[in-house]
Amino acid sequence: MRLVKSSFLHRHHFHSDVTGELFLTTGMNYAWEKTNPTRDEVLAEWKANRDSYLFYVYLYVNPGQFTPSVTAKRNEVFRRELPLALQAIRYGDRAFFEAHPQLEQAPIIVTFISADPQFARQEYWGTFQSITSSS
Repeated sequence: MRLVKSSFLHRHHFHSDVTGELFLTTGMNYAWEKTNPTRDEVLAEWKANRDSYLFYVYLYVNPGQFTPSVTAKRNEVFRRELPLALQAIRYGDRAFFEAHPQLEQAPIIVTFISADPQFARQEYWGTFQSITSSS
């Protein structure tokens, strides 16, 4: 699993199952050069909501090129691996979270992007505090 991250409201994340690696980088933009044709990355960013913040995650379950059985498998893999990816983001960016402890309580909103409506949805996945305390 690979994870690339990119400034406060512009921290972006990337995950890939191609190499089995897990890593983070920080920048103002997504690390588009790290994407691959299978679109198995996890993209994420902070968004302001009045006086609080939310952490939005985007998963490309089926951008349009996969069969129903492949889409179902990708959905399963994303759901199984996402907690680890979120824990890695939290750990890799621990200095950032220490500087902004209120973000431990920020809601994590996950958008499953799919051309197949059965898998296209948005879900609340807890907070970083709940994700890291359940491991």
